[in-house]
Amino acid sequence: MPSDRLTPAGEIPDTGIPAPLAARMTMAEQHDWHQAYLRRRSVSRRNFLRGSAAAAAVTALGVTPFGKRAYADDAQLLVGGRHVGYGADAASQLRFAGQLSRNPGGTKVFLEHGPTPALGGSVEAEVRNLVTQIPTSDGGVLGAEQFYVHAPVDGLPGRAPHFYRWRTADGFVGDIRSAAPAMATARDAVLPFRFTMLGDQGTDDTPTQPGGLTRGDYDDVYYKDDNDPAVPHTLNVLRQIAASKGDFHILAGDIAYADPSGAGKKPQFVAHGNPADGFDKYNPFVWDVYLNSIELSSSVTPWMFATGNHDMEAAYGDHGYGGHAARLDLPNSGPAGCPSVYSFTYGNVAVLSLDANDVSYEIKANTGYSGGAQTGWVERTLAAYRSNPNIDFIVCFFHHCAYSTTDSHASDGGVRAAWTGLFDKYQVDLVLQGHNHIYERTDPIRAGQPTRAAGDNSVVYGATDGTVYYTVGAGGRPRYGFQPGSQETYRGHEVADTSVPNSYVWGSDGKKQDEAIAWSRVRFRNYSFIRVDVRPGFFSSEMDVVAVDEYGHEFDKVTYRRQVQS
Repeated sequence: MPSDRLTPAGEIPDTGIPAPLAARMTMAEQHDWHQAYLRRRSVSRRNFLRGSAAAAAVTALGVTPFGKRAYADDAQLLVGGRHVGYGADAASQLRFAGQLSRNPGGTKVFLEHGPTPALGGSVEAEVRNLVTQIPTSDGGVLGAEQFYVHAPVDGLPGRAPHFYRWRTADGFVGDIRSAAPAMATARDAVLPFRFTMLGDQGTDDTPTQPGGLTRGDYDDVYYKDDNDPAVPHTLNVLRQIAASKGDFHILAGDIAYADPSGAGKKPQFVAHGNPADGFDKYNPFVWDVYLNSIELSSSVTPWMFATGNHDMEAAYGDHGYGGHAARLDLPNSGPAGCPSVYSFTYGNVAVLSLDANDVSYEIKANTGYSGGAQTGWVERTLAAYRSNPNIDFIVCFFHHCAYSTTDSHASDGGVRAAWTGLFDKYQVDLVLQGHNHIYERTDPIRAGQPTRAAGDNSVVYGATDGTVYYTVGAGGRPRYGFQPGSQETYRGHEVADTSVPNSYVWGSDGKKQDEAIAWSRVRFRNYSFIRVDVRPGFFSSEMDVVAVDEYGHEFDKVTYRRQVQS
């Protein structure tokens, strides 16, 4: 008779599945197991945490209306964790979202908005109720219920500020903030603009729910700024992003880290220590802390997300992305069944968000889930953008790295096999990656080889030189190292020979394959992000990609130049 508890060896309880086989389950199979397990157990009201941990969270930024107010059924309904994104038509659509402090019951929530701070318009928000149940390490079930509000606003003029605030029918009125849709794609749209990017962000604050958690279980609070122990690295980087005042921000996966292992395992809640073999330590309330922590920027700047390995959450359906549908609004411009695959344009730049979980050789829980639909969409979309005379630069962002040399993940052969040939064919200018918790930039690459050296302050011509790959995964999580003997090399610390003789790439068999590489040009281990300044022109266009550390110091810059199509 199977045990009621989750065991680290032998068969997985209630399934008859050997533990080694269970470790190779797809995300869809993990979710099916999860649902079968829950059907055999009931959730007591004492264990079911109604409402949101955000109601009790204390954010390091001090901008959430939740403050220290504890959750209560009769407390005033509050809206926090505000974030803005683009709709499918980025030039005319904004998507406003937030998190409610409790179950709204019959209380309505409104987004008041308009072209000036006087507002003038109002739309009733959609409330999305996300119910999560997680097996616990003691054989029980942890229940959580969170509520998110979403309000679409369409028909907006490109790049014009649009003001908004959240209001609830029981008296809460938020402060007025503004965001702007994208600049329309047209050859006469020649105004300069800026965007920022990083990956692997996470949080610095421990969720207050479900209670009994210790510091460091679901945050990186022990990775503080060496110069100021009171300020964590994640907050430092976020402040620099906010100070950059970009028109939009993109995040290349591994968003909140509610799933700490990132291996696509079955979810299990463990307050202390590690879960049993074959399980991951999932806490949905990490999202509450995360959404409040990014408000400083995300409430005024559209944040656009890709999904990484830590964003596959087996507690939810749709290949582990069901929770994202409740929390985030992503454009629906990609292939069916791939919620984080989409594209948008801003002025003369086309941006594609891809899901590398679909093609990864390293972490295979979702490998092949789209049945090739994503890669087919990538080719069609790249072809359309490269033939569009109004588009100069093409930028792709995703999580796992096609080209990187860290000691933790290095390069993924699945990403290379699926997409780098397409990036060559359609002259993609920038590929922005995460996954490895460092900063690394390649020389321009074609057919897997560098075409020339491109040092700091160089100029790259995408049409002839090739695609440059950036790894920008030092957004706040613990840093990785480079390969043994591989030196850091960046502005003021350049080395004559940047080749790495002892890197590796993940093969289709899930094993590391050694490779010596000559394409790694800049390597920087500390916390950082990139700032991209675009200057559209009538005859030629330029784009500066500047790497910035957590204190605002620049350490790498490349200018990309393209002749405008006639």
